[in-house]
Amino acid sequence: MRLNVSSSPHLRAPQDTRAIMRHVLIALTPACLAGVYRFGIQALIVLVSCVFFSVLAEWALNRLMKRTQTAGDLSAAVTGLLLGMNLPAVSPWWLCALGSFFAIGLVKVLFGGLGNNFVNPALAARAFLLASFPVRMTAWTAPVNSPFASAIDAVSTATPLALLRQGGAAFSLSGGAGSDLLRLLVGDSGGSIGEVSAIALLFGLVWLLIFGVVSYRIPLAYVATVFAGTALLGGAAGQGHYPALINGAVHALSGGLLLGAVFMATDPATSPATSTGQWIYAIGCGLFTVVIRLFGGYPEGVSFSILIMNLCVPLIERGLRARPFGEVKRRA
Repeated sequence: MRLNVSSSPHLRAPQDTRAIMRHVLIALTPACLAGVYRFGIQALIVLVSCVFFSVLAEWALNRLMKRTQTAGDLSAAVTGLLLGMNLPAVSPWWLCALGSFFAIGLVKVLFGGLGNNFVNPALAARAFLLASFPVRMTAWTAPVNSPFASAIDAVSTATPLALLRQGGAAFSLSGGAGSDLLRLLVGDSGGSIGEVSAIALLFGLVWLLIFGVVSYRIPLAYVATVFAGTALLGGAAGQGHYPALINGAVHALSGGLLLGAVFMATDPATSPATSTGQWIYAIGCGLFTVVIRLFGGYPEGVSFSILIMNLCVPLIERGLRARPFGEVKRRA
């Protein structure tokens, strides 16, 4: 019998980087379409601008640093699209460009490119823009198309989470808790482009699960932790307008939770590889989100929570590292 001797790895995945990124882009499509439908052509301009500047940044930096060109593997396009989905629909082009070059240049390429970044590039860029331009980054607009036509004039430009922080309902005019949950599902609220429609994001999750791009553990544990935490502690934080379970459901469907849990917390470069590590990581993201949303000074906490837990991934992986088979203990 003839044996072929080769170096590792000996187990190979059936999909390469470009194929995986293609699946992510397809999964993001429903939420992008929902955002463009709700906010109009200005949202499309923001999304296209972020993708363009992200790909341009990766191409230019690779060329400048004389590295292998990776602009065609679609990873920069995914980063740009995620960044655009985290921005308000009225973001100017220069904000898209600045965020894109920060995400690709400082967070990704500077640390060695795809797979070497220690935090999610899109979220790091969002945090940078929020700290630098807080007014621009919180310029929320009401949807231009709404299935609740009779109530559209009363839709506030504040996000549902901001209204909850003020002790009210998720919407300034509501037909009840059931109506509020429906509006969050279909996308009828102020916020960033990619967070307005929960059902569109869930469609994307189903696509990623079918093709094995992500594991169910991180999205499930993250959303479940936020649901349970806000249901139990929402009243203590002054968010007592809804019954406990409804309050948890509103938090689970509001803001960037589903967008972050499905598309950014699951980034393989910045999340644990082990199943136990993924549970710990996701629960940590959820706990930080609950604390920030209910007791912090900012109504949203998804971006900061994921970034914090990204930094904890090496510690989680180190604590769960399996002992090599056949290892001999070092003698004293």
